[in-house]
Formats: sequence, C-alpha cells, structure tokens
Amino acid sequence: MSRHELSAPLSRPLLARPLLALSLGAGLAAALAACGPKAAPVESAATPAIVYPAAARGDVVDDYHGTLVPDPYRWLEDTDAPETRAWIEAQNSLTRSWIDAVPERPAIQARLHELWNYERFGVPFHQEGRYFWSRNDGLQNQSVVYTATALDAEPQILLDPNTWSSDGTVSLATYAVDEQARRVAYATSDGGSDWNTWHVKDIETGQVLPDELNWSKFSGVSWLRDGSGFFYSRFPQPETALADVNEHNKLYLHRLGTPQDQDQLIFEAPANPRRGWEGHVTDDGRWLVITGTEGTENKSRIYLKSLDKGWEDDAPGQGVIKLLDAYDAGYYLISTEQDRLWFWTNKDAPRGKVIAVDAGKPDPASWTEVVPQNDAVLDYANRVGDHLVLTYTRDAKSEVKVVTLDGAFVRDVTLPGVGTVSGFAGDPDRDETFYSFTGFTDPSTIYRYDVGTGQSTLFKRPNVAFDPAQYETKQVFYTSKDGTKVPMFITHKKGIVLDGTNPTILYGYGGFNISLTPWFSVSNQVWMEMGGVYAVANLRGGGEYGEEWHEAGTLGKKQNVFDDFYAAAEWLQVQGYTRPDKLAIHGGSNGGLLVGAAITQRPELFGAAIPAVGVLDMLRYHTFTIGWAWASDYGTSADPEQFPFLYAYSPLHNVKPGTAYPPTLVTTGDHDDRVVPGHSFKFTAALQAAQGGTAPILTRIETRAGHGAGKPTTMVIEETADRFAFLVRALGMKPQGLPAAKPATPAAEAPPAGHDATHP
Repeated sequence: MSRHELSAPLSRPLLARPLLALSLGAGLAAALAACGPKAAPVESAATPAIVYPAAARGDVVDDYHGTLVPDPYRWLEDTDAPETRAWIEAQNSLTRSWIDAVPERPAIQARLHELWNYERFGVPFHQEGRYFWSRNDGLQNQSVVYTATALDAEPQILLDPNTWSSDGTVSLATYAVDEQARRVAYATSDGGSDWNTWHVKDIETGQVLPDELNWSKFSGVSWLRDGSGFFYSRFPQPETALADVNEHNKLYLHRLGTPQDQDQLIFEAPANPRRGWEGHVTDDGRWLVITGTEGTENKSRIYLKSLDKGWEDDAPGQGVIKLLDAYDAGYYLISTEQDRLWFWTNKDAPRGKVIAVDAGKPDPASWTEVVPQNDAVLDYANRVGDHLVLTYTRDAKSEVKVVTLDGAFVRDVTLPGVGTVSGFAGDPDRDETFYSFTGFTDPSTIYRYDVGTGQSTLFKRPNVAFDPAQYETKQVFYTSKDGTKVPMFITHKKGIVLDGTNPTILYGYGGFNISLTPWFSVSNQVWMEMGGVYAVANLRGGGEYGEEWHEAGTLGKKQNVFDDFYAAAEWLQVQGYTRPDKLAIHGGSNGGLLVGAAITQRPELFGAAIPAVGVLDMLRYHTFTIGWAWASDYGTSADPEQFPFLYAYSPLHNVKPGTAYPPTLVTTGDHDDRVVPGHSFKFTAALQAAQGGTAPILTRIETRAGHGAGKPTTMVIEETADRFAFLVRALGMKPQGLPAAKPATPAAEAPPAGHDATHP
C-alpha cells in the first residue's frame, strides 16, 4: 500500500426495508406518546420557567411488527422546510439568551482563544525527495499543508484551505501525493459535509488542474505509478445530499485531463448495493488491491487485479482475483513483495495479528503467521524499510514494537510517557518514519524515528501556555453492573479535595470498535484550569480490548455500554470526586446516543448533559444517508428480533412526560449528513415537551457545519465557550483561574418577539 495515501476509512452497510407510516390522527398519537410508566421527578438545577419555541405535534404513527409507535415531530426531519428553519432560529435565540446570561462566558472564550494560539503540526511523510506535513500557526481556521525538499529546508505552502472560503468552512478532507511527487490529489469538504470534491494540483508550479470529481464519500485515492491517473470510489449522485440513502458504491479510474463522466469503471457489485470498494496500488505497481466492506463490520474482502500491460482494456470486473472472499474477518494490506502480501487480520485473533499470504495460494492452510496475537490489541502495522512497526493498545495506552518481515522481535520503541501514538508510515526502501505522541496533558509532539538504529529524534514540539506539572492523570478500574472491570482515566489539578463538590465531565463513546486513548485538548485544559475534573470511561463496545470487548457492547448487548457508563458515574461519586448535581456527561455521535440513553434511563444520576450530533432515533437512523452502515453495531427496527431492544433504549422513544430531566444542551450541525440533525431536533422537541422539572432543555444548532470534521477554529472556540458557559450555570460552578468579568445582564428566558416557531 502506498505510504502517502491519507485515506479515510470506508464505511458501508445495511439498509432496512421501509416501515409503514400510518396517519391515525393526532388524538391517538398523543395518547400513544403518553403511554408507559412515568419516572419519578428528581431535583435539578433551579432556573426560572422557560417558554420553549412551539413545536406542533403531528399525527405520524409507524407500525413496527404490530407495535404502533408515534413520531409526532417527523416534520423536523426536513431541515430546509420553512417551519423547521423558523424552529431552528427560535431555538438558537433561546439558547443564546440563556448562555449569554452567564457572566463568565467572555472570560472563558478569552482563555480558550489564548490557549488555542499555539503552533501545531501533523505527522510528516516522505515521497521522492520531498517531505509533506500540516501546520497551524495557532488560530488559523484550517491547518495548512507544506512541502520541503529537506526537513531543515524552507517549506512552501502546498494546500491552504483558509483561502478556499471567507468563513473557513471549506476544509481539506484528505490528500494523496503521486509516486514522483509531481502532483497531489486533494479532497475538499464544504460546510463539514461527508461529500468530497476531488481536485489535482501541480506541486512544482502550484497550478490547480481542471480535474474535478464529485460524489465521493469515505474514499481516498491511489495513484498509478506513472502518475497518469488514480483510483477512487464514488456513489451515484443523490437527489438530496442530506437525506438520501447512499448505496451502489463503485470503484473508478480517473485519467488526468479527462471529465469525470469518462472515468473507467473498475469494479462494482450491483447485486450487493451495500458493499463499498476502495483500491490501492501496491508499492511495486504490480497489483491493484481492491478492498470490499459492508457497513462498519470489522470484516472485509480482498481482491487483486493485475496491472500488467493491457489491463486497461479489461471490462469492469474482468481480471479480478478473489483472494480473500469468505467475509469471515477483517483484513488490510500492510505491504507486498512480488506475490507475497502481508496483512493485518483478526481472523481467529480478536486482538489482531499479522499474516503473509501467497497470491497463488490464498487458502488459509497456506498462510504464514508472521506476528501471532498476544494479550494487547494490535491496532495497525506498517512497513518501514525491512521492518514492521506494530502499534498496540494495552489497557487503553499505546505500545510500539519493531519486528523483522518474518516477525522476529527487534525492539520496543521507547515512548515519552503514557499516552497515544500515531503515524509510523514508511517506504520499503527507507528506514525513516515519523510519529506523534500525545496524552491528556501532553500536546501532540512529533518525532522522527530510524527503524534501523532505533533512534527517536524530536521534530516539532508545541509550546502551549499552561504548566502540565500542575495536573495529574490516573487510570482506575471500576466494576460494572455485571462484574466486568472497566478502565477509566481521570485528569485534574493536583491537590483537589475529594469532598464531592468538584464539577466533573464524564466522557464516553462505547461503539464501533473505537478506542478512547489519551489525547490532548485545549478545551479540557481550560476546563481543568476552571477547577473541573475530566474523566474518560473506556466502555464496552469500543476496541480497547479487541473484538470481544467490542461485541460485548453491540446489538442486544448495547445496554452493557450504558451500564458501564452509569457505573463510572457512581464510582466517581462514591470516591468523592463529585456528586450528581456536579456531574456533567458528554459524548458525540455514538457518544451522543450514550448521553441520550443515560438521561432517559437514569436522569437522577447527572447534573447536566451534552449529547452532541447524537444518534437519538434508533428506529429510523438507518433510513438516512450512510446510517445503514451502523446496523452491525445497532441492528435495525426492520428486523422483528432487533426492534424490541432498539425500542427499549432509543432515547427519542424513552422520553417520559413529567420526568425532571437534568439541564441538557443538545448540539448539532444543521447540515450534518452523517447523523442527520433530525435526530437532535426531534429529541430536543420531545424533551422540552416532557420536562417535568425546571432545568433548561436547550439546543445549539450550528449553521454551515456538519458532523464535526473540518470545523474552523473560530467556530470550535465559540462552541466550546458556549458549552462551558452552559455547564457553569447548570452545575452552579464558580470557575477558578479566569480573569474577572463584568456581570452580564440577565436575558429573557423566552425567545425574542418575532421568532415564534409554530409549525403550520
């Protein structure tokens, strides 16, 4: 695999069959919505009564295998409808008035702005006499890609996304440099969309070529070795970019200088529209390796297509060798030499291993086990020179080992501390590679590594205006409901008193085999400066202990994830870190689902909640854009055996009228085309209508924003300042370490006149 292809992972999945929507009348819908036992009211942060923007209840009711389920706010799924836009404007006005009444907010934003202003770098890579890396001078909305002929040479700007839009909302999604380092293909994202537009630039002259490719999503590119074109995947053009289901992904070859409609179709699977395809040219240029996936399952197919003379004349799919087609495990290519291919796999190894496969003998009996599974999780492996660099996770912390191509141990890579590493991309003909190291109080630092000598040398260290010696991180292990031991990181100022009064953020994710390992965040530093505790729970459903840990939090076992989260909250309270009215929970995307489920199942346990871009309607998530990709983790309501457990925890469908919910700030982007904003809109409307206490139920809806990737720095700082101001007020917090601010004039709790969002 080419070491300079910075490709996003491909995710594709299952589309459930549509369910019948019945119009049974508003009376029946309202009656059905009120069914079920009501939770007992609990105390929450006192605040004056809030007048919420009106949200009409429609009469949509769905029949799920004989169970009638109302969906009264279905109209909010249409993001661009006039009534939805009016509702969005009114909700933002209400939230703005509530947050702007927090006197500390200007000082919070000022400190965020100050601390964010530090130079930071991406991990470099080398290609044909040039180095490439990203840099942000501190407050640039988007990081800039640079290139130089040597590490100590004067770099030149290659790609500057800050020049692509006036507000910084057009971002660089990914890029790939050709073999001769003459051209770069780069993908842009507009307003945080997952849809990418590909362009090509001449590296030496800086000229942007006329090539433009649309409707690509979750795809990188891989150049032909002569630089005449590249492989990429795309979907058919949707009717509506925000809502239409994305299927029928196809792999194409684009030749430079030709229009997209002349691109050569290389591979598709029309009988299997849920399969997605990516192509990578091997380092020697001999093979095109085609990887096929379905959704977010940790499984893949590996096909080979020879790129020997005459291959361009093949019809689509012709000449393809189905090397690994059982779809029984995950495989990704590490490197090749002639017909020998090295793969990472979890075949009979839930924590990962490395195998070598002969292209002519793909039967598992002929495989060579190069690196066997051990008790740590092998996250990925890269070839650097004549070595493999193996990056492991052990108890949610990184370890790195170097072995020969035959798997013989060479050495452990000595890391600067306990934290997370990334990088180690390389060439088969060079011993040089680069990696980054980060931790909860360690800004991402870049090192050059010589795999031959084992020497690490500093490349770039950021200078952030805070003193890490004043903070400490500890890892604890607590017991979940079923007796499972779960790790958690806790970071805070040294010397805090465990008297239960510390404002605390508990963060979690728990899904899709994703591990939460230590990372540096300016936001977290400001929170801890203010006197807060930051805790990260490594819940089941993640990848911290391999595929078994992941599967223990999927499908009918998803409740394990929530129970792990509640056990973390209870442990923090029992140990004296905090108490319910001082504990906030936060998570995004699948983590937003986590937070939504937490406040609908255990509202008494938390003092504030911030579900961000959350999957909150578990009965309809699979009907939008790429949502069907998540069925392997969630299941779908179209399956009569899976519907009951989804319905049992779906946050939207477990909002109970009369319950005192904790202060909640639901955040989303109005054009998030991954987890569509209708999830957050409907959940907000339902919570506001059901709230039996006095705590605020607010939503912050960012415009010109998607799921989160590519969000400009200015927008991130504004959002973070709002989030912390919300927590200051919701938790009754008295922040430390902030400059004195003038008291703000309390704003009206009702939205301003003229912003009524009544649905017609």
